[in-house]
Amino acid sequence: MFYTEVVLGFKLLLFLHVVAQFRINGQQKWPVPYRRFDRRPDVDSYCQALYPFCPTGDPDGRIPYMRDSDTISVYRLQTPVWEFKYGSLLGKFHIMHDAVGFSSAETGTNYTMEWYELFQLGNCTFPHLRQDMYAPFWCNQGAACFFEGIDDLHWSQNGTLEKIGVITGQQFNDMARWVQEDNETGIYYETWAVRSDPSPNATVWFESYDCSQFVHRTYRKLTELGAKLSSRSQTNYTKIYLYSGEPTYLGNDSAIFGQPALKNLALDIRKFYHTFRPHQTFADAMISLLEAFETVVLERSFYLYYNFEYWHLPMKPPYVRITYEEVPLP
Repeated sequence: MFYTEVVLGFKLLLFLHVVAQFRINGQQKWPVPYRRFDRRPDVDSYCQALYPFCPTGDPDGRIPYMRDSDTISVYRLQTPVWEFKYGSLLGKFHIMHDAVGFSSAETGTNYTMEWYELFQLGNCTFPHLRQDMYAPFWCNQGAACFFEGIDDLHWSQNGTLEKIGVITGQQFNDMARWVQEDNETGIYYETWAVRSDPSPNATVWFESYDCSQFVHRTYRKLTELGAKLSSRSQTNYTKIYLYSGEPTYLGNDSAIFGQPALKNLALDIRKFYHTFRPHQTFADAMISLLEAFETVVLERSFYLYYNFEYWHLPMKPPYVRITYEEVPLP
């Protein structure tokens, strides 16, 4: 039995080495493409939201049909994250949430469309370490939310509410069909963008997949459909960057947490994420902050979960940075 386990372990390590070499020898594409799915999976009941997702939107994500002859105004919407709870506080650090607004000329009805986490940002950024599971458990789905109304005060008081274009009802309906497909196939939220350094010519290892990325995709789709979009102000968006050398591919849950030969790697990943576990006391959170500093800055190590696979990032200065950078309208 021992001999068999040794042989299997050796074969697994050899396989991972071959995979890593395959990616290193010019085959790995950077940034790593975001994985699309055939359909959105059901939500695990273990995942619980502090605030319900899309409480006033259609439960099935349907978007109202507009008459082809209608004229629809398009609005750029931006406000500090959790503005409803903390006001302008996070806006002072340029931590912003983005959405798109629409207004029908024929009916006078306004609509808001946004894409965000089903179970809040923390759950999408770090996993749960469950007693009944060896592998970290992720509640990282994100989805589009379309609902009637635009809360003018919410968007304009500490952020942006600006008309940027006009489209026809037919263009709106075409966009709505695209949103349904995009929402069904792009199912998980990714907080981090990872690049080699802060310079303009840096290599991008991974792109984020968040509210602002959805807004950018929507603007591009509207432009493809013939819309003309313009803004009187600079269009800036929040990005949270990690900085690292070339990432190393490690494998998925079954490859890492289902193989005795990779027990040390599995334990190291669990130890890393234990630092970022939810529901900590203030004292535990202070200790975890020091542990995170030691791991990320002193040891220069970070484990990234992307496309349901793990990667190791050899971190380097400035390690982590929140930016508020311009992304022009298409």
